Amino acid sequence: MKRKEFSFFLKNVPGELGRLTSLLKKENIRIEAMTIQDASAYVKALYNARGKSLKRIASTASYESMLRDSNEFALVRLLVDQTEKAAELLAQNDYFFEITPVIALYLDGRSGAMTGDLSEIASRLGEEGVNINTIYGSIPGPDERCLFVFSPEDIDRAAKCFE
Repeated sequence: MKRKEFSFFLKNVPGELGRLTSLLKKENIRIEAMTIQDASAYVKALYNARGKSLKRIASTASYESMLRDSNEFALVRLLVDQTEKAAELLAQNDYFFEITPVIALYLDGRSGAMTGDLSEIASRLGEEGVNINTIYGSIPGPDERCLFVFSPEDIDRAAKCFE
C-alpha cells in the first residue's frame, strides 16, 4: 500500500553502488525494490518537456551542459524496510535525497498472472483519473510474488483504489 520511496543521484563510478548497499547492509536495512537509470535520460525528458510546454525554463546551452554533467550520475529510486533508519543513515553519509509517497503492491509472479494483475491495477487507476508517473517491479521471490512500486500523481486518490 502507501509506502515511502527514496530518490537521489548516485555518482556513476565503480564502487558507488557497493558503498551504498554496504551501508544499508551494515545497518540491517533490507532493499525491497530498486531501480537505477542513467540521469541523462531524465535531463533529456526535461528538455523535451520544455519544448512541449513552450516555456523556456533554461537556455539550450544550459540543458546541453546539464546533459554532459548528468552522465556522471545515475538516478536511484529505492524502497527499503526501515525508511526512518535509512533516512538517517543516508543523511549521515552525505546523500542528498527526496522521500516520495508511492503505492507498493505485491503481484502474483506466476506465469501470466502478473500481466493480468498489472493490467487491472493500471486500469483501476486510469478509471479514477490517476496518472502513473513511474513504475518498477521485482522478480518473483520464493513465494512467487513480485513487488511493484507505483508513483502516481495523486497518492491519496490512488491509495483509496486499493483499500
